[in-house]
Amino acid sequence: MRRLHRLHRHIRRWLRAYVSPLGWATLALAIMLWVTFGCFGWHELLAAAIVCTVMLLAALVMSLGNTAFDATISVSQLRVSINDEVNVQVDVRNPGSAPTASARADLPMGDMHERFNIPMLGSHQSKHTSVSFKAVTRAVLPVGPLMIRKGDPFGLMRHEHKLAQRVTVFIHPDIVILDRLHAGIPRDLEGNPSGDIVDDDLDFYGLREYEPGDDVRNVHWLSSAKTRTLMIRQFEATRRTDTSITCDVNPDDYPDSRAFELAVSVHASLGVQALREGRPLYMNAGSTHVKPANPTQFLDQCSAIEPDFQDERNLVRGALMFTPDASFYAITVGAFKPLDDIRHMVMALPAAATCLVVQVAPGAPRALHVFPEFTLATVGSLDDLPPVMGALR
Repeated sequence: MRRLHRLHRHIRRWLRAYVSPLGWATLALAIMLWVTFGCFGWHELLAAAIVCTVMLLAALVMSLGNTAFDATISVSQLRVSINDEVNVQVDVRNPGSAPTASARADLPMGDMHERFNIPMLGSHQSKHTSVSFKAVTRAVLPVGPLMIRKGDPFGLMRHEHKLAQRVTVFIHPDIVILDRLHAGIPRDLEGNPSGDIVDDDLDFYGLREYEPGDDVRNVHWLSSAKTRTLMIRQFEATRRTDTSITCDVNPDDYPDSRAFELAVSVHASLGVQALREGRPLYMNAGSTHVKPANPTQFLDQCSAIEPDFQDERNLVRGALMFTPDASFYAITVGAFKPLDDIRHMVMALPAAATCLVVQVAPGAPRALHVFPEFTLATVGSLDDLPPVMGALR
């Protein structure tokens, strides 16, 4: 009884794997026609039943065959820029001693599919296929896995399985090289001097008399002995050079997809420059909040930025949640972002921090407006960004 149950389970699994929905419908139709012919004896029903049965048997015979292939997928480059050519190499091999049957291969590349035939392969024979495509837009593009299909031309029976691992190709956004973000500002071991005088930091400033409640660890004993009064060391407060960059991903703030891509490119250019200067960088884009270690890792994250209608309208709120102590905040927004909304959100930033808001408006003349709380830069193309950043110095 256990063996019969196991056999029945294997048969059901085989039928689910090999018979398509159209095949099940044809089988049900054939059974119904045979039963109806047995009841009424109409020869038309007999002819239709025979046709359905022959189609099922022919489909079963054509779908059988050895498809135990091995496959590997490789790409010329895992990281490319827009307009670069990507070459994909697919090798299908017969690892066994028995010959394989011919089959169809389907290689998904994002939303595209490359389909090709695999001929009968003898023992240890292989088929090499090359596919090339041009990276036309920024994306994280999955290539594979390779799908092997064996079936009939009617679509009644199928035998398919996946081979090889998926390969991910990162298509990076366009960027431009910028000058230093904070040119001319001296830096110490931890950051930039802020001008504020505090009782505990790294940059020594001077001495003052002791006041009740002061930490005695800051007493300068040599000066205290000379003046016969406790003297407390003072320091100039320093700020770390942490940089926080935020990209507005709400499509309502952009006139079209071209403007959105320009915003991503501006966002990516600012981040790459910060990492080239060795600054700790925090990236915010929609629900993504990461601290990339190098420009390549950062650009991989930029490739994955997608529009999100549910994005937080107050972009500073998310930036402060993850980087409350940054010294430089750069926020990229769309042309439809109202100026009043920008003013309202930047008011929450630390007073000692520098804030740059870059508003992208394709075709608009570049402009620079300085407000008490922030600087607003307008760019109409990616080439406008370097002169705008240069003017900030």
